Amino acid sequence: MAALCLVSCKEDISTLVSTENPHPKQKELDGQFLGVRKILGDGNCFYRAFCFAYLESIFHIPRALERFKQKIIQSGQVLAVAGFEESSFIHHLDTVVNVVEECQADEQESTLLKLFNDSAVSDGVVQYLRLLTSAHLQNFADFFCNFVEAPDLQVYCRQVGNNPANHFQADIKGIIRVYALFTQEVEVMAMECDHVDILALSQALDVGLHIVSLEGEQQQLVHYIIPEGAQPSLHLLYQSSHYNILYQRPELKNPNPLSPN
Repeated sequence: MAALCLVSCKEDISTLVSTENPHPKQKELDGQFLGVRKILGDGNCFYRAFCFAYLESIFHIPRALERFKQKIIQSGQVLAVAGFEESSFIHHLDTVVNVVEECQADEQESTLLKLFNDSAVSDGVVQYLRLLTSAHLQNFADFFCNFVEAPDLQVYCRQVGNNPANHFQADIKGIIRVYALFTQEVEVMAMECDHVDILALSQALDVGLHIVSLEGEQQQLVHYIIPEGAQPSLHLLYQSSHYNILYQRPELKNPNPLSPN
């Protein structure tokens, strides 16, 4: 049985455009982007797309690769401050570092694609990014608590059950509280991420991104720059709770993808 394709080869943007009566958004997408790389819809698509796209963007920039590697190594301290035991994350951290080192050692971009289609390696990268996102959220709880519906960030990040009936319970003394956030977990694999998680990971790694959304009833694409005002290193397409990687047309590249062309 063939292995699942976690990250596809780059495809022409026309694969996303209807041949008959394309929607105005599809026409706009075709005018701004020339290619798409599809990511498996397994609940981990954002994290997988984020890391692949960023590494691809700096693949031929040795200093940027080294800087990113050092950022990942140092991020272990971020998890430690949040209360994670080193044994719970060091293997996944090493996986990310090893991926970067293989990119540094091999100038063939096919290496990156091969690594991200190795499920053990690719899922290890995703798991570390989830843990780092969780740690950043908890370390900056005073800021992020304003954006989540949970009693605290630790509850938001860590699933403690999946029964809707347990969403908010307390004993008669109000001492025991059980919160099962069954739609918004951060650390659990295969769970979709929310905007707040994207912002946290972007801040943690100092990587700006541009999200193009096909959602909504508007006749035009909706654009998000995260963090606001950043110069994005990667472009992602959001549609039906799923993320794919976009490749901007060279003639349209500029510091601000929202500026008039």
